[in-house]
Amino acid sequence: MQTPKHQQAQLQTTSSNMSSSFSSVDIQSIEAKDEEMSRSALNTFRLKEEEIEKKKMEVSQKVQAQLGRVEEETKRLAEIREELESLTDPTMKEVATVRKKIDIVNKELKPLGQTCQKKEKEYKDALEAFNEKNKVKAQLIGRLMEQLVSESEKLRMKKLEELSKHIDSMHL
Repeated sequence: MQTPKHQQAQLQTTSSNMSSSFSSVDIQSIEAKDEEMSRSALNTFRLKEEEIEKKKMEVSQKVQAQLGRVEEETKRLAEIREELESLTDPTMKEVATVRKKIDIVNKELKPLGQTCQKKEKEYKDALEAFNEKNKVKAQLIGRLMEQLVSESEKLRMKKLEELSKHIDSMHL
């Protein structure tokens, strides 16, 4: 897997090498390298996307596990409350303690839900930014290829004119 700096250095080296002479083999080589860089970037993106999805699933599973525990706790607390209600006043302190525990668990759940929503938003924003940069890259590659083809055509025409003049001078 190549880093973006390494890819840029390769592109600059390729660009400087191309200015000396162009042929269809050179252009094909550039296209192949560009295609490999695109594949590499796509693979990197897919790996990152899988990693983000994996982390998202882990957080979601943790939240679900916590919700399951909370539901179990709520059921237990409801049972306890029923038992306490059947008892006399001394048990009211225990009921208050249990209710406080329920409130604490509910307070812990709220930030977890907000964190999940925030991570989903960050993921969507990152994906959108990546797609935008990928479009820009494709446009730049297209422009570069147009310039390379144009430069190649100019050099070939110049060489043909020189050869034609040389042949004409030989016949005189």
